[in-house]
Amino acid sequence: MKKYIGIIVLSFCSIYIFGQKEYLPTADDLDQFYTTKTYVVLEDSPLSDFNFEVKEVMSKVWNITEFDFIKQAEFPEKSQNPNSSFIYTSLVTFEKDKTDSRYVFLHLSLGGDNFTMDDLKDLVSVPLGYAGADPENYIYKLGILLKFMQNHIKVITENPSLISNNIFKHYNENISNAHEKTIYFVEDELTREIATAARIKQIYPYKFKIVTREEIREAIHNEDKDVIFLHKVGPERKDVKARCYKILIGTGDANFYYFDYHMISSKKPDGFLPDDLKKLAK
Repeated sequence: MKKYIGIIVLSFCSIYIFGQKEYLPTADDLDQFYTTKTYVVLEDSPLSDFNFEVKEVMSKVWNITEFDFIKQAEFPEKSQNPNSSFIYTSLVTFEKDKTDSRYVFLHLSLGGDNFTMDDLKDLVSVPLGYAGADPENYIYKLGILLKFMQNHIKVITENPSLISNNIFKHYNENISNAHEKTIYFVEDELTREIATAARIKQIYPYKFKIVTREEIREAIHNEDKDVIFLHKVGPERKDVKARCYKILIGTGDANFYYFDYHMISSKKPDGFLPDDLKKLAK
């Protein structure tokens, strides 16, 4: 199980990695990545939602490196190869949160001379879902998150000054561009105070729609340039102390337009908050 100490870099999961070290990619790492073959590490279960979806979307979205699929049993040995890179999921905890909450993260990492999988160099990692939540509520977003990761590598290669522990500050600079698009919200990912169109309009004067997950899936499939959608990662119940991640992603460009998280409490439940809308409305 990966353990992060206070940083976000950018199962259903059965890879457990312990003692994750903080790591920021270097220019040499990025140069190395472009020469690698990327292996997608499949899960052991024959009914894995991740396996079905990643096999469906990789050939459609991934063009930055050659790629192939491997079983988890092949991962430890292949991870030693510096000519390889890897896409995989792991369970992540945050030590400073002092909770037992676990999140499913999607990783793109470099192979190399590693003692353990924990020593893999993360190039970018993003929250995919919450451990124990229904995978159907987030697995359909896998393709767009893979596109983001690919685009992110290109961005930091061209602009190495952006590599930092607070890389998502760069993406939050896109907030004003969200006003030109239509935001898709799923009702159960909104907190009660803003769970209706009328309540949202009181705070956010720009275009939005409350939609189904299937409508988001269709917008992703169609690469709709006029749509961004909320990717919310949380425990989907009120009695858990955990992080709630809130990311707005463009279905056309796979860009992040907003990134934030809060610790869930009675005053800040699991979902998009009125304060988030206020930030977007500025």
